[in-house]
This record gives sequence, C-alpha cells and structure tokens, in this order.
Amino acid sequence: MKRGITTIALLTSVAANAQSVADDARAFGARPAIEDISLSPDGKRIAFVAPGSGLSSTLYTVAIGDGAEPRGALAVSGAPDRLSWCRFVSGSRLVCTIWGSFIAPGYTRPMSYSRIVATDEAGGNQKMLTGRQVNQRTATFYGGAVRDWLPGEDGQVLMDREYSRTDTIDTNIGTTRSGTGVDRVDTRTGQHRTVEAPRPNAVDFISDGRGTIRIAGYQLAAGTGQVDGRISYRYRKAGSNDWLEMGVYDSIKEEGFNPYGIDPVANIVYGLRKKDGRQALFTRALDGSDTEVLVLSRPDVDIDGLIRVGRDRHIVGATYVTDKRTAVYFDPAVKADLASLHRALPALPIIDIVDASSDGKQLLVHAAADTDPGRYYLFDKATKTLKVLMQDRPQLDGRKLASVQAITYPAQDGTMIPAYLTMPATGATKGLRAIVMPHGGPSARDEWGFDWLAQFYAARGYAVIQPNYRGSSGYGDAYLMKNGFRAWRTAVGDTSDAGRWLVKQGIADPGKLAIVGWSYGGYAALEAGVLDPQLFKAIVAIAPVTDPASLTDQLRDYANYRVNKDYIGTLEAGASPAKNAGQIAAPVLLFHGTLDSNVAYSQSKLMNDRLKSAGKSSELITFDGLDHQIYDSAARAQILERSDAFLRAATGG
Repeated sequence: MKRGITTIALLTSVAANAQSVADDARAFGARPAIEDISLSPDGKRIAFVAPGSGLSSTLYTVAIGDGAEPRGALAVSGAPDRLSWCRFVSGSRLVCTIWGSFIAPGYTRPMSYSRIVATDEAGGNQKMLTGRQVNQRTATFYGGAVRDWLPGEDGQVLMDREYSRTDTIDTNIGTTRSGTGVDRVDTRTGQHRTVEAPRPNAVDFISDGRGTIRIAGYQLAAGTGQVDGRISYRYRKAGSNDWLEMGVYDSIKEEGFNPYGIDPVANIVYGLRKKDGRQALFTRALDGSDTEVLVLSRPDVDIDGLIRVGRDRHIVGATYVTDKRTAVYFDPAVKADLASLHRALPALPIIDIVDASSDGKQLLVHAAADTDPGRYYLFDKATKTLKVLMQDRPQLDGRKLASVQAITYPAQDGTMIPAYLTMPATGATKGLRAIVMPHGGPSARDEWGFDWLAQFYAARGYAVIQPNYRGSSGYGDAYLMKNGFRAWRTAVGDTSDAGRWLVKQGIADPGKLAIVGWSYGGYAALEAGVLDPQLFKAIVAIAPVTDPASLTDQLRDYANYRVNKDYIGTLEAGASPAKNAGQIAAPVLLFHGTLDSNVAYSQSKLMNDRLKSAGKSSELITFDGLDHQIYDSAARAQILERSDAFLRAATGG
C-alpha cells in the first residue's frame, strides 16, 4: 500500500516502553493532529484543520501525493476565535465556521458565538458570510449554517442567517426584519439575496440538495414566552411555494416525526420517529399524501443517525449501536464500496466516508478501531486503491493500546447493564487499580472504539469500566427513564454497581477502586460518593454538575430556561452532591474551566467550598479561559498527570 502525504504526520513516533507519566499524559492528552478535513471537488487536494498551542488552530491545504508541503490558509488564536470545520465549496475556495466563548458585561455565565467565513485556499480574499453582527438594537451570536452546498455552482451556498432590526431607534432608517432566514450567498464577493424571508421563531431549514428549501422548522413557545422544546415543521411539494403542515416534534420527549434529510428523486424525507418506544427510521412522502414508510428499526436499540455521501450529502444509509456501531446501507454501490474497504482494512472496522469528489470516484475515508485512534485514506473507486494520508494521533505511534471489550453486569435489581471494559495492555487481570468512568450527557452513551481518557488510565495500569447506566440514550424509552437526572438514584446506583462488579470479579482491588467522570459523569461520580461513601476510595470530577437546582436557576433569564428546567426536573435535596458534601468520605479532585457555558464554573467552586467546610479533602484545579471540553493539550495533559498522581496517593501509592 503506498504511503501518501508523509509530511503531514506532524509528530514523530514514541517508543512504547518505559514511558513516564508525563510522557503518557502529553501523548494521550494531545488534541488530535487532524481536527477536521475536506476533499476538493476534483479529488486532488485536501484541506485540514490542525491544532497549535493552546486553543489555536490553522487551516492547511495540500495536494495529494508527491511530497507536497501543506500551506496555511487561515489561522485563529483560540482567544477567543476557534476553528470548528472547513469545507471546499469550489475548486479553490473554502467555507469555515469560527466560534468562541466570552463573558459579556453584566453577565456571569459565558456566552458562545459562531461566524461563517470564506477564504481562498491560499488564504486570500477572506469574507465574512455571517450577516451584520452588531447594531444599535442587538448583537448576533448565531453565525448561521450552510443548508445547501449547491454542487456545481462554483462558490455559492444556501445558508441560514440571523437578521436583526437595523432601524435606528426613533427613526425609520434601516430594516425592521428580524429572525432567521435563508440567503443564497456568493462566497467570493459576499453578495447575497434572500430566498426564505426571516422569521423570529425559525430554527431549522432542510434543502433538497438542489437549491430549494423544502422543509422549515419553527420553534414554539409556552405561555411564558420561553421555548419549550417543540418544533413545528412545514414542507413544500415539489415545484410549489406553499407551505403544508408536517407536524410537531417535541425535542424533550422525542415525540413526533423528526425530519433529517430529503431524497429529491423519490420526493421523500427521511426522519426518526418512535416505534415501540425506540427511535426508528421512516420516510415521509412530500407529495401531499404524508404517507410514512418504515425503513429501519431494531427491537433492542434506537436508530440514531443517517449516513450521507457526496457533495450534495445524499442519504445512503443509517446507523445504530448495539455492542458496536453498525451501518446499514440502502445504496448498493456504496454498500459494495464499504465491503471493499472492510476487506482491505480488517484491523480498522470503524470506517466512515468523510467526503467525496464531485464525480464520486474519490472517497476520503476515516478508519479506526479500539486500539487505533484512526487514520485517513483516499480511496480510488475506479482502481480500488487506498492511499494513506495522515493519522489522528501520531503521538501514540509505537504504543501498545488496550483492547476494549463489551460486557454486561447485573445491577442490584438484576437488570443487566451494558458497559465497556478496558484492561491494561500489559495483560494484568486481577487485583488491579480500577476506575469506574460514567459518561456525560446524561442522554448519551459510550460506544466501542478509541477513548483517550480510558486508554491513558489503561496505559498507567488501571482497569477501566464505562457503564451505560439506565438513563443513557440509545436503548429506548424504558431504559432512558426520561434521563439520568430525573432517574438519578437508578443511574448512580447502576454506576456504583459497576464498581462492585469489578471487585466481585477480582479485577479490582477493593482498596484501589476509584471513580472518574466528566460533566454529568462528574455528577454521577460525586453523587456515588454520597450514596456509597465507602465504595470508592477517590473521586475525580471534571466540569461536573454539583447542584442541579442552582444549575437551572442560572439559566432563569435565558429563553431555554424552561427546556432545561423540564429536562432536569425538580429534584429532592438528596440529588445534590454539594448539599450532601458531608456524607462523602473519599478525597475529591475537581477540574473546571472558567468559560464553561454548559456547566458553570461556579458548580465546582460550590462543591469545593462545601467539601472544605465539611472538613473533607478537596482540591479544585481551575483552567482560566477554557470551556466545558477543556480542549487544550497542555491542560488535558495536566488533568491526566494530576489525576493519576491523586488516584495513586488516595489508594496507597
């Protein structure tokens, strides 16, 4: 197999033996070498976003093959602007999303913003595509989204844009239009014309991939004027400008038909709707008959996503997760392509088509496994050849990573809980230091594959179990139990039972059992310390919720306050680790960023203060200017190194 762009392997290999904790922390904590990637329409060049120091990133472009050197096209400092993604919109033009967080005057909670920009591949002619951002009346935080890449129209896109009133107060100068609409935008000149007039409550637009918006979603509000999670969808017949009612989707209860993407040839829309308490994939006719047809369902798990290929992002399949993620392809040609790729890459079973050339003959592919973070390939369909382009995490080259096993264990009521077990790559199996690592969300789930946190701890000799406790998504309504906040006793109980199972199996030394969690996982870790104070000997909580009631109160002045309040619910005092800090026996280590707009930094500060007031052992490590993900290589390395030292000290060195 020929090796492609070797110059983009940014970091050298590291020997697998005799690594220090600092070496391991830097290697596993590093941001991925490729944060986003796109293939040019002719299939001959790629554009990729690579990390720099801190939160900085740079967009590079490079010709595929022959040792071409990448050249920078767009760089951001990360303070506050950050690059999210970039994609070719023509042979030499790219569109990117920039976002960031800041604390506005008069506010204590960080706010996030986004902007869409365009640039030539050499970095020239940079244009802001987001509409006017600040005027006398308001500021725009939402930068818009590309709704149609308009293949073949050379640099044009359909994108939604937020309109704000620009009329000067007490005058008739400017426009009174406000809300979100859709514009056709020339990415070279920035010129635009409106194709869907702005409306104050518009939140979603779905194009047919041929330049026509066929579906629009409008956010509904409760009597208080605050949004409540319901979206009213409307659609158009082919060739018509008239809107017809499609129905209401409740994003909190996940009830109703949730449209995702249109097949313009069949004149249908694909969407998810519950069947027997689990999400299933349906099509719905857009001819006025509203006929729905079941496409794919499972008796055990939700259908959770669509697979799209090509510059028009046409739908070719759907996915679901049991022990591992499974793809079901509707398109025979794509199914055959993936079969060829799986045969060529048997050790990398997680294969995704990331992008494609305009003619569909060149595919940009990502392949990974539990013991391989992944790498990018160019697949030539005509010659059936693969060219290796670059790796996700070259820092881990030469290291033996730990395999991940799907297991189940019994909860105290006998319910079997699915989980993933990562054992040390050394082969040790008994009497180990061990970590229970509940996922965040809580309406999320872990799945089989590479996980930088679990792999770091496994490299340090820990066994790691990641439970999909009841309250996790993906398994249907009965298992979700609304969510892990409303079903907190069950969710946290299942999490603690994972630790008991490790001890019972002899995997964990009961004196060296710890719990580590991020976000809701941090909440579960702390609450497990409240409910089972003798089970875990150390607790690490990263960006955790520590008091659900105050978390919702902090959103009281925001439009989505009711959505968050209804999601979390009104919980009794026992659901708050901060209010029950005195019951925690294990030492606690907290990490949190001051620009966290998901879970306020004050949540960790409150927990730390309450623990210290109760005479408990607690330390809070603060990351100034970082958000919920703490997406900084040095900061993540610090989390890993400090947490490893803390866990060892708390469990006997």
